Amino acid sequence: MIIDSHAHLDMPQFDADRADVISRAGDNGLDLIITVGTGNPSESSIEKTLDLVEKYPLLSAAIGVHPHDARLVDDPYWEKMESWALNRKVVIWGEIGLDYYYDLSPRQMQRDVFRKQLQIARRLRLPISVHCRDAWSEMIVILKEERHEEAPGGILHSFTGSPAQALEGLTLGFLLSFSGMITFKNAERIREAAKVVPLDRILVETDAPYLAPVPHRGKRNEPLFVCDVARSLAQLKEIEFDEFARRTSDNLRRLIGGNIPRLK
Repeated sequence: MIIDSHAHLDMPQFDADRADVISRAGDNGLDLIITVGTGNPSESSIEKTLDLVEKYPLLSAAIGVHPHDARLVDDPYWEKMESWALNRKVVIWGEIGLDYYYDLSPRQMQRDVFRKQLQIARRLRLPISVHCRDAWSEMIVILKEERHEEAPGGILHSFTGSPAQALEGLTLGFLLSFSGMITFKNAERIREAAKVVPLDRILVETDAPYLAPVPHRGKRNEPLFVCDVARSLAQLKEIEFDEFARRTSDNLRRLIGGNIPRLK
């Protein structure tokens, strides 16, 4: 059994065959998929995500305002989000963070929204999933200022940083999750970072429909392909695939604790 810790199954790329995608995953060894609603009010991503997790027992939800969408959220929407977070199948607040590569929302607004969500997650006792692109130093400063010892744990999602940054994230108490990029030919820095992450602090994800791993690169990604991510990492860690899958799954179960759904 293995868990995909981060996918986006509400997205239109799955509209034609979503049920088949989920069924394929369950039939081939996945026992949990965390599907992420990104908090874009105009796309109803969170509403769609919550509908999916009620329909499919294999799924649980993460909800949060992506940094791209920070400019779109008003006070009534924050109230809705806190209400949605009470759903028994919402197990993570995220993905949240900073993205200075696309800059789709003003940077100060991204920082303000990131802080706000760290505070909400701490109050609701939910672990977080953090997105960071080209903003590592500022993200670390905010995390140090806003997170406290009593805060639940968290995930650095689709980690692409250096070994030094991986160690910094571990020091802050995070799990590090690796996506299909770990299989890319030019991803040696990511592989070097993965080497320093202990087996009890590592996760795997697809970020589907994006970042399909080798040998599926260039195609639409789907949760089943998390097995290819895990296989690559297991080889890197010199451990059997089944043992690596078990360890990463246990890590996520431990993070979300009592919020975990009933697994097969």
